[in-house]
Amino acid sequence: MQVISTVNEMQTCANDLRNAGRKIAFVPTMGYLHEGHLSLVRKARESGDVVVVSIFVNPTQFGPSEDLDKYPRNLDKDLEACESEGVDYVFAPPTSEMYPSGYSTFVNEESLSGPMCGKSRPAFFRGVCTVLTKLFNIVKPHVAVFGQKDAQQAAVVKHMVKDLNLELEIVVAPTVREADGLAMSSRNSYLKPFQRQDAVQIHKALQKGAAIYESGIDNIDRILAEIIHHLSTVRRLRVIYAEAVDLETMKPLRTRVEKGHTLIATAVWCDEIRLIDNIIL
Repeated sequence: MQVISTVNEMQTCANDLRNAGRKIAFVPTMGYLHEGHLSLVRKARESGDVVVVSIFVNPTQFGPSEDLDKYPRNLDKDLEACESEGVDYVFAPPTSEMYPSGYSTFVNEESLSGPMCGKSRPAFFRGVCTVLTKLFNIVKPHVAVFGQKDAQQAAVVKHMVKDLNLELEIVVAPTVREADGLAMSSRNSYLKPFQRQDAVQIHKALQKGAAIYESGIDNIDRILAEIIHHLSTVRRLRVIYAEAVDLETMKPLRTRVEKGHTLIATAVWCDEIRLIDNIIL
């Protein structure tokens, strides 16, 4: 496994791989890797000849009062995990490589990024689209793999790739959960044991919504009401949003579930820790 820290070296490596006819599969991450990330690495291995993982905590997707400074980092452990999964290249640049002095260009997606996380974190998707456009130009992948837990991000990236005519396939892999149902996330490391007991109720609330749908009730207001009610009964949880949207367009659905196309997504504060989760009906 080769670790690369500069843009020029990564681009040269990517060009050499492409010229040799190798198919590059890419997993962009912010590090502090867990089993969810590693499942994406395995999906990438199925999708390409060479697997590249990026490890970069992207400052442009954090708001002024968010957790950039305390976001969990452990590069040595991340490299060990990548090596154990057979990753071929890790791109781990410093911030100065990605955003050198005088940097002033950003990428906006102005439709799918509007609701949900885009409303509650207004800087988030501009930062995501910017860093991913840069990473796609640096790593030059044929395939990039994302997780379903970040469903809105995946939809935004798919739309951005289409709009910008990037020659790149976006693959979305299923959410990986802890044994108690909590969706795997680097931010789970913030949770103290007593907070985690409450955090697992996020997935249970979504399951309650799914159960209502499976019982034959497809009224969206009724399903969301059940989810929000369950979340509101949990002491440490405060709902940021709970919405039903089209899985591809992220447009809100107002009346009935569209089978296979309806995403129920929620973001919740567990005390000061922001967590997201979703299900597809």
